[in-house]
Amino acid sequence: MTEEGDDVGMDERRGALRALRVLMWVVIAVEVPVYLVWLGRVGYLTGQELPRGDVARWAPPVLLPPVAVLFCVMAGWTWWLSVVARTRSSLREGWIVASLVFVVVSSVFCGVISVDEPSVATGLLSAAVTGLGMIGLFFIPAASSGQLPDVIRRRAAERRAGAGPTGPDGT
Repeated sequence: MTEEGDDVGMDERRGALRALRVLMWVVIAVEVPVYLVWLGRVGYLTGQELPRGDVARWAPPVLLPPVAVLFCVMAGWTWWLSVVARTRSSLREGWIVASLVFVVVSSVFCGVISVDEPSVATGLLSAAVTGLGMIGLFFIPAASSGQLPDVIRRRAAERRAGAGPTGPDGT
């Protein structure tokens, strides 16, 4: 290959990496606000189902959005750090999985309970909004990392070489 061919290939890869990062940020910019506004709204409606004067009726709209952000971004950071460091995925840790399951269950539950007549369609819509929002929150650390291009190049080189990504313990 000529030097000129290498430059073209490098420019194409840079463009693809830039496009991936832009796509990630567009997805985050759309999904996360929709999810957080939706969580606040369904949390409020769910809380209003509790008896008047009950202080707990303000817990869902006040606590759900920050808890979802905290747990999803925390899980995203721990996963991203394990990817960068080439270590075993931290998503195998029970406490991380439990925190993500808690966010899913509480989000979908509030989404279903917040309507007058819960249905399968309401549950599916709640699950879809929850899933998209959690994905957006989860990928914030990777999208904002300066190491994203290096990790993608490393993974691509490992695939081309025929070797799967392995950590120091061989897994």
